[in-house]
Amino acid sequence: MPRYSDELIEEVRSANDIVDVISGYVKLQKKGSNYFGLCPFHNEKSASFSVSPAKQMYYCFGCGAGGNVMTFLMEYENYTFPEAMRSLADRAGIRLPVEELTAQEKRESDYRMKLFEINKEAGKYYYSLLRSGRGAHALDYFRGRGLSDETMKKFGLGYADKYSDDLYRYLKSKGYPDGMLKDSGLISLHETRGAQDKFWNRAMFPILNVHHKIIGFGGRVMGEGEPKYLNSPETMIFDKGRNLYGLNLARSSRRQGMLLCEGYMDVIALHQAGFDNAVASLGTAFTSGHASLLKHYTKEVTLTFDSDGAGVKAALRAIPILKEAGLTARALTMKPYKDPDEFIKALGAEAYQERIDQAENSFLFEIRILEQNYNMNDPEGKTSFYREAARKLLEFTEEVERNNYIEAIASKYQIGYENLRRLVGSVSMQADATRKLTKRKSGVHEKEAKGEEGIKKSQKLLLTWLSEKPALYPLLKEYVTPEDFTDEICRRTAKALYEQLESGQLNLAQIPSHFENMQEQRETAAAFHQTIQAVNTKAERERALKDTVIKLKENHLQMLRENHELSGMQERFQQMVEEKKMLERLRKKEFRIPDECT
Repeated sequence: MPRYSDELIEEVRSANDIVDVISGYVKLQKKGSNYFGLCPFHNEKSASFSVSPAKQMYYCFGCGAGGNVMTFLMEYENYTFPEAMRSLADRAGIRLPVEELTAQEKRESDYRMKLFEINKEAGKYYYSLLRSGRGAHALDYFRGRGLSDETMKKFGLGYADKYSDDLYRYLKSKGYPDGMLKDSGLISLHETRGAQDKFWNRAMFPILNVHHKIIGFGGRVMGEGEPKYLNSPETMIFDKGRNLYGLNLARSSRRQGMLLCEGYMDVIALHQAGFDNAVASLGTAFTSGHASLLKHYTKEVTLTFDSDGAGVKAALRAIPILKEAGLTARALTMKPYKDPDEFIKALGAEAYQERIDQAENSFLFEIRILEQNYNMNDPEGKTSFYREAARKLLEFTEEVERNNYIEAIASKYQIGYENLRRLVGSVSMQADATRKLTKRKSGVHEKEAKGEEGIKKSQKLLLTWLSEKPALYPLLKEYVTPEDFTDEICRRTAKALYEQLESGQLNLAQIPSHFENMQEQRETAAAFHQTIQAVNTKAERERALKDTVIKLKENHLQMLRENHELSGMQERFQQMVEEKKMLERLRKKEFRIPDECT
């Protein structure tokens, strides 16, 4: 990672107002001193995403996403830190120095480039073999599937020869060492059998990343053999969970939304038919990484999975993942045909477009599939179905949205709206009772966990107080040091905040940059965005602040008692004595909050 000085990082960050930047991604409305909008990191109907011009930070009270303007680009655009720096520097017209990599980073970068190079050489070799006499039967296979020469060229389709070391010998002739060939995922090395190609006697599908670089391959066996489809293993440049087949082309499509398929041939057939917004996962189940990737390019995904049982199950698994990522999902039916390839061959592109236009709301699709598990001609089966549908309706936390779906399901499945609404209420009460019983049974461990969570919340609350009312610092620093914050993130955040307050230069947005991990940056943002309970009088505020400080000190003292063996006995004992004395003084002291903090 390029290393920029703290001063340069701060120059770039402060030159990009967070409200201006985030407004380019999220529709924001001013409420009081902050701006609010729908969170781009999770699916929500009411705005809980807050952007503070004063703090130059964002925070979602729903999912906990938060940080400064750089964190936002890293989370939303999936940028690395250097990429976020370059993007914001370009936006502000700041010229970044060309940073030199360390020797280790240079070696790693060069090695990655070599792996890309090997994959490119393999792709070219497979491509040429398909168009030679040796690839005739694979070429016949592709043409038999209705693919034009233009489409085959567009997707770089190829052929891996029937000899199991053919690619190995070709790549060795290019001078690549065995270790590097093994790391590419294209060659296996065995003590007894020697070197063997990963793919042989297969029709080949190069897999490209969004930058149009080959990162892996999929291969379909020619003739008999298992597995029918084989994919490259994960390598230094190939992560199946964060890449989608065809996305390098689909990302430039002018069509609305994305079509999510199951296989390579479905994507290729759809692109050939004009649906150039089709993508597929890479021989693995659809993941949250795939959903995050799609979110960079679209807000709506239409599932066009196979119409058989396996395809329906895959769709049911993908829907909640898409929803969690904040994407709208719909399900397309291709019956009586199995997949997009078969459908288009039989009925054509126009009929397929009609199916896209008629694609089913994902929740109603889930309910329709759920119905198939019950005998709707049997009163007991019908009742069980209604009860399960009511449970699913509880997924909607917003009452208006839930009532709209209750109305839709009541109309479709011939149950009165009021009857279904009451059933949803009854199921909700039963679920609440079960949760309460589970809580009671969980015993001491939950109590301890709740206590730990309460302490952490108090630590964050005090940090929020200090960040919003810096005039409290002279009062609090006498009693509370960063060491009193027993949660590691809170302690590091407090240390950075105290240094700023001590110097008289408060700059909250700079603090998340002290943390490399995205989750840690979220935690830091959360520490400055706790809800301070509204109280009526100054005396009540002073009492609330004092109680929070006492809670922190008591917790720190308890930690010292529990861990006194971990360091010098005498030194730790003396520290405990001092802490107890301070607690006593604190309990007797009356807090006086400065007028500017009220």
